[in-house]
Amino acid sequence: MTRLPYVPGFAQPAAGEPAGTARGAGKVGRAGKAARTAGKALRDAVPRAEHARWRPAAGRPGAVESVEEANAGRLPGLVPIRVGRMVASPFAFLRGSAGLMGYDLMGTAVTGVGAQLCGDAHAANFGLYGDARGEIVIDLNDFDETLHGPWEWDVKRLAASLVLAGREAGADEDTCRTAARDAAGAYRHTMRLLARMPASEAWNAIADEELVSHADAHQLMGTLERVGAKARRNTSARFAARSTEEDGLGGRRFVDAPPVLRRVPDQEAAAVAASLGPYLGTLPEELLPLLARYTIQDVAFRIVGTGSVGLRSYVVLLHDHRGEPLVLQVKEARPSALLPYAEKTGFEAPPAGHEGRRVVLGQKSMQVVSDVLLGWTTVEGRPYQVRQFRNRKGSVDPAALAPGELDDYGRMTGALLARAHAHSADPLLIAGYCGKGEELDEAIAAFAVAYADRMEADHAELAAAVRTGRVAAETGV
Repeated sequence: MTRLPYVPGFAQPAAGEPAGTARGAGKVGRAGKAARTAGKALRDAVPRAEHARWRPAAGRPGAVESVEEANAGRLPGLVPIRVGRMVASPFAFLRGSAGLMGYDLMGTAVTGVGAQLCGDAHAANFGLYGDARGEIVIDLNDFDETLHGPWEWDVKRLAASLVLAGREAGADEDTCRTAARDAAGAYRHTMRLLARMPASEAWNAIADEELVSHADAHQLMGTLERVGAKARRNTSARFAARSTEEDGLGGRRFVDAPPVLRRVPDQEAAAVAASLGPYLGTLPEELLPLLARYTIQDVAFRIVGTGSVGLRSYVVLLHDHRGEPLVLQVKEARPSALLPYAEKTGFEAPPAGHEGRRVVLGQKSMQVVSDVLLGWTTVEGRPYQVRQFRNRKGSVDPAALAPGELDDYGRMTGALLARAHAHSADPLLIAGYCGKGEELDEAIAAFAVAYADRMEADHAELAAAVRTGRVAAETGV
């Protein structure tokens, strides 16, 4: 066989294996065997049982201190709403505490294998959305904290969130622990499956029609069908119909619905609108004629999420030649709350340059299908991400699932997380470490239960601070 030269940007052949060596489907070449062997060797340095271990570090920030630190730089008038959402339940507290969990994960076992992380892979950050053809897909769908870091961190956050969501739903402890264990098991099984597949097939694996069967999540099917039907109706047109009115000049404008939706001063609206010019430069060139058919109608401020409350977030109303609406979200992007802790664990990230760009590229690197209008821009010196608003989005509330569905949901989300990580990390390496047995699954489940207990204690501390008036909270918003 001709020995072809090594080309930078492609995999380097294993020793003794010429470039261009054919490998049959299902077989692993020398380079693949080396990666799998290296993964197995990591078990000696970091035994899988070690992932069960976690204790609060000396000097760990208290719940109130961590919330106050995370609120720094947010719009002060909205901070009580954020606290009110976090104090609703321990699961809600976890959702708003990515930075605190980053601090805690810094002291846990890691193999040193990196992946592009969601950074906030709790159970409510998986959802349905529309692709370019209007088909509904399901995947991770929130990437404000995305960064390169230890793959274990996303798995542990997912597992702990399932325990808390299950407790909130009234499930017993065995059910909650099983959901966490099986989420880790689905992650492990899926990574092993991807490691055995040809690279091009693994890249786009676990299509939606196969996901339920792959994760053995059949009890969840009815819930997914209901959420999917609702998601198909959740469009820009429907949002615009409910949230706008005629402006008297032949166009439409947003209607105040404080505190969630409010009009903004003309100067602020003009700055947001002007930022869409640079945003166009972050999109694929073939999409520019599409957006050129829309005119900008109005801009409003809109509160979203739990962790994002207090950040600047706008909705922009666009109309095409028929008056049909398209709504874009322009959302402030801050550095990942996990960044300082990932760096202390040895994962040094190159400077983001633009935090909106970090979020968008991280999302695209983890999803099989992303919003075609994802991009980024800058408004008055602050970085923002831009995306479609109400793009047929739907979500499963894990805290409202029946006990029999919680375990199915854990397996489904664990499988999705593995596929997302496999875009940036070698599945052979992680699969080699995870192995065939359930040792890692049990360890992750033990961690999840212990960490859920800690989150309940932290939530109680925050709730007490709210009751005494030490921390202001606005509930029900």
